[in-house]
Amino acid sequence: MGMTTGGVPFSLTRLLIVAGNTFTEAVRQKLFNFLLLLAVALVASAQFFREFNFGSSELKFISDFGLGAMVFFGSTLTIAATAQLFFSEIENRTALTILAKPIWRTEFIFGKFLGVFAVLGVFCALTTLLLAGLLCSRENSLMALHPDAFPGGRIIHYGDLMAMGMLQWLKFGVLAAITLLIASFSNTNLYTVVMSFFMLVICHLQYLAHDTYAQVASLPLRLLVRLLGYVFPNFQVFNLADQVATGVGLDAGVVLRVAGYALAYIAVIGGLAVYSFRNREI
Repeated sequence: MGMTTGGVPFSLTRLLIVAGNTFTEAVRQKLFNFLLLLAVALVASAQFFREFNFGSSELKFISDFGLGAMVFFGSTLTIAATAQLFFSEIENRTALTILAKPIWRTEFIFGKFLGVFAVLGVFCALTTLLLAGLLCSRENSLMALHPDAFPGGRIIHYGDLMAMGMLQWLKFGVLAAITLLIASFSNTNLYTVVMSFFMLVICHLQYLAHDTYAQVASLPLRLLVRLLGYVFPNFQVFNLADQVATGVGLDAGVVLRVAGYALAYIAVIGGLAVYSFRNREI
């Protein structure tokens, strides 16, 4: 298909086979089933904890609680599943068998990524749909009980809620690419998991460093902070949940820009993972 290595052309078919096998293996893992059931249970329980909303609107509390459960358990699933599925091939020596066949390491890495990404898509779809069902049910009840509180009709923009689920899926895709990059040069599963969680914290908090140091007088330091802002993806750009349950709605242009931001990082980090894995001895 255009590119070749050692006389063997790059094959999308082989990549999809690796992705399919990865997806099947991931679904069979008890971790996926456990986290999925736990996340679903937490999302479903949001309506029972609404009395602890500390004055915020009930619908916003349910929305924030459900999306928070998705982010927490989705991040855990992303790191644990990506690392486990990668190192299971290394530790069981099946990677040697696979790579001894006419298959690119690019196909192996991106096949692994697509398999994990598909699993994360199932996770996000199920939790988002469940959350939408809970919000719709509760909103219908509130509209019947307090019609004066809904002069303009429904408050929840369910299309925006679906968009939020998609953006979280893309964020998990960036995190999966980061985990694969670390795994590509790491020797152990534990090191990969620990470093991936460390990177997750950095990506969530890097905006604080930018806000803190961007105003300093030193030009070199400002340039360094700006550079680091490009090196580490800013996961705060995916946090648009406040607009879902307040009636404001999401701007389509913002959603597209954030999606493009995620896809760009996935492509770049995935490319770095391929480069690193090519230089690794198995």
